[in-house]
Amino acid sequence: MTIAVTRQGVPVNKTSHPHAPGDTAPDGAVPDRVVPDGAAPDGTVRYLRIGDLELESGARLPDVTLGYETWGTLNEDRSNAVLIEHALTGDTHVTRGASEEPGWWEQLAGPGAPVDTDRYFVVSINILGGCYGSTGPSTQAPDGKPWGSRFPLVTLRDTTEAEARLADALGIRSWYAVLGGSLGGARALEWAVSYPDRVRHCAVISVGAASTAEQIAFAQAQTLAIRQDPNFNGGDYYGGPEPEAGLALARRIAHITYRSAAELDGRFGRNAQDAEAPLEAGSLAGRGRYQVESYLDHQGNKLVRRFDANSYIAITEALMSHDISRGRGALAEALAPATAEFLLAAVDSDRLYFPAQSHALAAALPGDVVVHTIEAPIGHDGFLTEIGQLNSQLRRHFFG
Repeated sequence: MTIAVTRQGVPVNKTSHPHAPGDTAPDGAVPDRVVPDGAAPDGTVRYLRIGDLELESGARLPDVTLGYETWGTLNEDRSNAVLIEHALTGDTHVTRGASEEPGWWEQLAGPGAPVDTDRYFVVSINILGGCYGSTGPSTQAPDGKPWGSRFPLVTLRDTTEAEARLADALGIRSWYAVLGGSLGGARALEWAVSYPDRVRHCAVISVGAASTAEQIAFAQAQTLAIRQDPNFNGGDYYGGPEPEAGLALARRIAHITYRSAAELDGRFGRNAQDAEAPLEAGSLAGRGRYQVESYLDHQGNKLVRRFDANSYIAITEALMSHDISRGRGALAEALAPATAEFLLAAVDSDRLYFPAQSHALAAALPGDVVVHTIEAPIGHDGFLTEIGQLNSQLRRHFFG
């Protein structure tokens, strides 16, 4: 079953199903049937039930729902479908569509953009375990209570299998292209290897072939920050105080890795925050903040208002699972089945996913794959803010 709701007017919240099957849908929703192509405005959140999912861990997740949005029109031979995968705490709203709400990758997708929604049928899917429409820890389990601590570990291979079922339901046998950055790039790569006959072009941006030990270490610090919050309650905090301090701390840790040292120093230096005085406090507990501390506080508080802590853990651990060669032999052997044309890119100042990882991936892929450089002093987040630097490459190689 798919439910369609216009994104405009839907409040930001931290539940997996703001208008899930069984809930009261907003005016204009279409319950109990699959929404036909073109029946809902572009940039509309829809929900599709894909059935039970057997996970890589051996666990079974029943009655899975995926939230997704589409833009444009699927052509008659269904050859113009493009999948854009969001990053860690992203959502499905890649570009505006019918609403006035800005998308997070409008330099990449939209009317006249490299992924031109007047030519291509663009799809974005909320990752399994998320809190923007897909089954996740805050979703009701079969007993009517939120999954919470009982939500199983999902890997990127599990999320790809779920997305393949959604593609089947939409009648998409193969994607013209699958694109993504960071976690989204890992998802795109998994698609190209797990379903090589279903991906014609694949853009993998700001991520390597596997999460390294250092990246897992950063991720563990984030998930532990949430788990050690007194309100976490083992993951069963729904209906009571939420682990907001832990989630905000996790975001602070993550955001330090998303930005470069030069960007932080150039932007904030050692400056105090407004009237606060870090060196004039009468006690440690009462000292003022440096500007960079205020900035991290702001980033943490923003995420708390829009994201579920358990989903943060679930998706972070899915990214920790990223290893394209796991169980598939050496890296070149694992990548050999991929038949897509690849485009790789890395941010030159990235200190989370180093450009060297993209080059190692390119060297192991079939054929002669070039790594394009995004020049951005800010660090890892340059894959979002400076994606326009790849416009000519994307048009020339994929969307010309």
